[in-house]
Amino acid sequence: MPSLKDLKSRIASVKATQKITKAMKMVAAAKLRRAQEAAEAARPYAERMNKVLASLSAASAGSAEAPLLLAGTGREQVHLLVVATGERGLAGGFNSSIIRLARDHALKLLSEGKTVKILTVGRKGNDILRRAFRENIVDYVTFREVKQLSFANADDVARRVLDLFNKGEFDVATLFYARFQSVISQVATAQQIIPAKFEASEKAAADSAALYEYEPSEEEILEELLPRNVAMQIFRALLENNASFYGAQMSAMDNATRNAGDMINKLTLSYNRQRQAQITKELIEIISGAEAL
Repeated sequence: MPSLKDLKSRIASVKATQKITKAMKMVAAAKLRRAQEAAEAARPYAERMNKVLASLSAASAGSAEAPLLLAGTGREQVHLLVVATGERGLAGGFNSSIIRLARDHALKLLSEGKTVKILTVGRKGNDILRRAFRENIVDYVTFREVKQLSFANADDVARRVLDLFNKGEFDVATLFYARFQSVISQVATAQQIIPAKFEASEKAAADSAALYEYEPSEEEILEELLPRNVAMQIFRALLENNASFYGAQMSAMDNATRNAGDMINKLTLSYNRQRQAQITKELIEIISGAEAL
């Protein structure tokens, strides 16, 4: 059984930890608001670009001049996994959920005889995936020194991905990130970005052909927009990740603060009981000694 001094020291230690977790929760809450606003502001632009490209791709479907970013290489042998995670931990299951999804996808591809290459964005993902997929990691990007994410950061990642594609290093690229829903809900998401996939119905294609005449041609416009769309989808993923990270961290620190409070109550109760038992024992010894006299 720990002594009173040990219990007192442990209570002080847990109280100090509680102060830290409470402060981290408040910081995460303050940063979450700005990160959430940025993520939600990027969604309409990304969704609208997706609709425009879906219309253009439907209009140019089957064309021999369709860009490779849309038509693909015609093979699916080499896959590039772009895994975007956080730079830090202490965020509950945020990083692990993304990494688990990417790992399962990689293992499935490897079991099918495919070649897997990984580009990690974020220190935590790189550290964890390096343990099992060291030979598969071809590049690593970190934004640890970046205070506020911008489109230039996403464009840098997109350029690396496009350079690899233009060199024939892979056939299919899939982006992994966490889509922000709420403070307690972040959904690990896999999105294919090369070749681009759009949900366009036959009606949308017919309407596009009937209402619009493109100048220059659909293929030329796609050549210009598709690389930008890769950067835009990566930028959106980074913003969604940022909001998800602070939401997960706020929730985790709130749980840690409450758990620390519960632990303090239990330790204080144990301290008081032991102290009471010690006082009672001393009183018995005094009374016994007095009676002996």
